[in-house]
Amino acid sequence: MSKKRNKLNRHDLHRGVYVLPNLVTAMNMFFGFYAIIAATQGRFARAAIAVIVAGVFDNLDGKIARAFKSTSRFGVEFDSLSDLVSFGVAPAVLVYLWALQGMGRLGWLAAFVFAACGALRLARFNTQVGSVGIEHFVGLPIPGAAGMAMATVLFYHRVGWYSPGQGGPLHPVVILAMLFTLAFLMVSTVPYESFKKSGVAKRKSFDVLVWMVLLVVAVAVEPYIGLFVVGAVYVSSGPVLLVIRHLRRHARSSEVGDTETTKTPL
Repeated sequence: MSKKRNKLNRHDLHRGVYVLPNLVTAMNMFFGFYAIIAATQGRFARAAIAVIVAGVFDNLDGKIARAFKSTSRFGVEFDSLSDLVSFGVAPAVLVYLWALQGMGRLGWLAAFVFAACGALRLARFNTQVGSVGIEHFVGLPIPGAAGMAMATVLFYHRVGWYSPGQGGPLHPVVILAMLFTLAFLMVSTVPYESFKKSGVAKRKSFDVLVWMVLLVVAVAVEPYIGLFVVGAVYVSSGPVLLVIRHLRRHARSSEVGDTETTKTPL
């Protein structure tokens, strides 16, 4: 009798492990949905914070699933649907109501393009799982694009600007261009660091530790401004990395060409 009871308890525990990462994913969707509600009520800073909190849960669910070895196809699909709500629809609605509502059709079309490119980015990622390396993402991850948009909203809130065209020095066209740029980077092939292979828990140099401590302190002192700077650096890192790769490839091809030229007899 006791053996049967122990077997049932282990079975229940195993089932509970699968519930945990999906529950965290549901919290991701919850905060994304709350961001939409807060945005419709004009609480843009609160909505932006909710999207960032959703990003924290999005980062946790994968780690929990891998830690308990409870990854599943259902979890992958559920995570993608939650990401679409939290990092595609919610930021698009928020930015539209915050800065682009006065631009009419162009404003809501820009918001739609952002959400649509986010969905395309998620679909492409799901089809490429297992077929591409883990060192880099192909295109800007949708949480990164959403985080940059939300950090911009919080930056405006921190410096005392309500929104572009309503007390802010930047024209709504600047926000429109940012939204289109983020949408393009999501569906592009620009490489971005994934930080999965070289995790922070692995051995690093002392200089890396110092820079990470300084980064944490900077964000702690001025969270909104710090998040904006971190987001801008990460979004810009993809094109910069692409240019560096292209220059290195060009330099290698030039060296090979020079070597072959010197070996060719006259």
